[in-house]
Amino acid sequence: MDLGIDFSAIDWAAVWPFILVGFAAQLVDGALGMAFGVISSTLMVGVIGVPPALASQRVHIVECFTTATSGISHLIHRNIDGRLFARLVVPGMIGGATGAYLLSSIDAGVIKPFVLLYLAGVGLWLLARGLLYPPKLRPARFVAPLGLLGGFLDAAGGGGWGPVVTSNLLIQGAEPRKVVGTVNAAEFFLTVTISATFIYHLGVADLAGATLGLLIGGVAAAPLGAIAAKRVSPKVMLVAVGIVLTATSLYGVWSAWG
Repeated sequence: MDLGIDFSAIDWAAVWPFILVGFAAQLVDGALGMAFGVISSTLMVGVIGVPPALASQRVHIVECFTTATSGISHLIHRNIDGRLFARLVVPGMIGGATGAYLLSSIDAGVIKPFVLLYLAGVGLWLLARGLLYPPKLRPARFVAPLGLLGGFLDAAGGGGWGPVVTSNLLIQGAEPRKVVGTVNAAEFFLTVTISATFIYHLGVADLAGATLGLLIGGVAAAPLGAIAAKRVSPKVMLVAVGIVLTATSLYGVWSAWG
């Protein structure tokens, strides 16, 4: 397929900042199970001025590569719970395809601030749980509905699978390391489904410029995130997830309503 990319015409000096953003976003995402889509979408929509549907399409095309690399890395480091993965991946794909289809014709910007307020609240709860209580591990009970909701919000908002699914599985008491690895692995199948749906309705996005930079930086950082997830203690991970989720969600609300 001819994507129409002229690499000789790319201004690499302008692409470098996006390589750094992609690297940082994927490093956080690989270690904490969230933030790549949120950070990248916020940058594209809020700073560059890309329409929400196109921004979500580009982010998910990039994530097809970053999540594949990240998922393989987590598998190598034994960070994946096979049973949890099986319960999560199919509902996530169904929710993602539905969200992508709706976003192709409906602006999801109206509901996004309310979703972000909810996520900020979850982030504060996780932060308090990490600071005040040692993690008490127990199997997650509500997985399939969570995957369906997370997939839908990820496609509709340009990011949200990690914040929604990772945070809620942690609240239920699942092991942080396994949650991060499993959510990252399942995200590959989600992003392929969302990207295919977007491409069908919107066409193939241009991979040059900012998107190419995010792709290069994200793929480079993916293996490092898996190593961090394996070595960071559960309590530190809960605190870090709470801080990242709260900060990114409140920034998204401020950007939408500010």
